[in-house]
Amino acid sequence: METRTIDNARVHVKAKLSALWASAMFCYAYGDLIGFYVPGGLQKMIDGTLLPFPITPYVLLGFALVMSIPAVMVAATLLLGPAISRWLNVIAGLAETALMAYTMIDAWEFGFYFYIYLGVVEVVLTLLIVWCALTWPREQSNA
Repeated sequence: METRTIDNARVHVKAKLSALWASAMFCYAYGDLIGFYVPGGLQKMIDGTLLPFPITPYVLLGFALVMSIPAVMVAATLLLGPAISRWLNVIAGLAETALMAYTMIDAWEFGFYFYIYLGVVEVVLTLLIVWCALTWPREQSNA
């Protein structure tokens, strides 16, 4: 009788990193969407006072720049050469980890437990990105 095992083909590190970036990006987006349901959250956004300071076009541009990093890294990881991709993943992964850790500081005080949960998931994902990039397998040299 023939036994068949489930195929466990090796996934290239670029695919792993892109998948991790996509997962982190979904968590960022869901955290923002769930935030609309916080009592008064949507009204503050309509009033342009989501943060302690007024929301200006420049503040929104800053948010867009920061939040575009995971989206760009999904593609950049696959399209760039391994050396550049590796270091971009390390730098962007550490930057996103630090940013998320910083934004979670006030979440506990306001009872935003959903944000803390998603923040922990995002920190784990971005630290996995850094780890995968740092442990990127080397090719065998024929020299």
